[in-house]
Amino acid sequence: MSFAEKVRNNLSRIENSSADEDKAELLGLLKMSGSIIVRDRLPGIKFVTENAALARRVIRTIKNYYGVQTQIVVGRARRLKKNNVYQVLVVPSPAVAQALDELRLITLDVEEPKQILRRTDAKKAFLRGAFLGGGTVNSPCGQYHLELVTGSESFARILISVMRSVGVRGKTVSRGDKFVVYLKKVENIVLFLGLIGAYSAVLEFENSRVLKDVRKNVNRVVNCETANLSKVAKAAALHIRAISYVEEHYGLVTLPKNVQDAAKTRLLLPEASLAELCEQFGGISKSSMSMYLKRIVDLAVSLGMKKEYEQC
Repeated sequence: MSFAEKVRNNLSRIENSSADEDKAELLGLLKMSGSIIVRDRLPGIKFVTENAALARRVIRTIKNYYGVQTQIVVGRARRLKKNNVYQVLVVPSPAVAQALDELRLITLDVEEPKQILRRTDAKKAFLRGAFLGGGTVNSPCGQYHLELVTGSESFARILISVMRSVGVRGKTVSRGDKFVVYLKKVENIVLFLGLIGAYSAVLEFENSRVLKDVRKNVNRVVNCETANLSKVAKAAALHIRAISYVEEHYGLVTLPKNVQDAAKTRLLLPEASLAELCEQFGGISKSSMSMYLKRIVDLAVSLGMKKEYEQC
């Protein structure tokens, strides 16, 4: 089961606390993935899903509030996974016409149903229904992305409007003949999932975000340490070559005592950093140690040594 399927499965088991929430959720869900059928001039509703819990939820809600007759047909998907497909049919009747009118399902493309979505809890339920009907979200282990896909541009704008009214900043883009409302920033995704009641998913996102931040910090420190070690190694190699060259072509004994001592300390600790050399030398400053070693390198270069490495 994918991460998005787990989220939808958990959302399908949430119990709403009022009729307004039930109806708002039903409206968002049917608008995303339901369709209106007509038989003998009477309207009916068809809804298709691969989630058994969601199919039961739709049937229970619409029967409880509108007293309609329903039928369900179970088939198999044509995709490779071949999951069960549940086709819910709300039998055409005058009661369905009443439901469509009350839910504003037909006019929803024209205007936002403010009467149904007057309360914040109803807006959250509406967005939950929209996600259940046509939403998906990537696992937090991958690239952050959540989207709602609809065939109506005007309904996509309504989704954006309702999201903004509860503090979520979504964007929309067309994809073929579909319109996608999407979230990319993890803060918006976590807020949206929390609003629609997907608390387990929120925890997974927060844990993933903390883990990714820790990994970034560790990588940053490791990269910095690696770069520093590389500089130390190059500098040490240059110092040792210069000391050997000066000893061979000029003689270290001709140099001032502090420069000789710096050379001996470097040969004693060929892998040490500048700070470690200073500590071994007797606590002189890094600038002094650097100056002594640079003097040896400059002398070696003047005597003919090729400077293959740059001093750090």
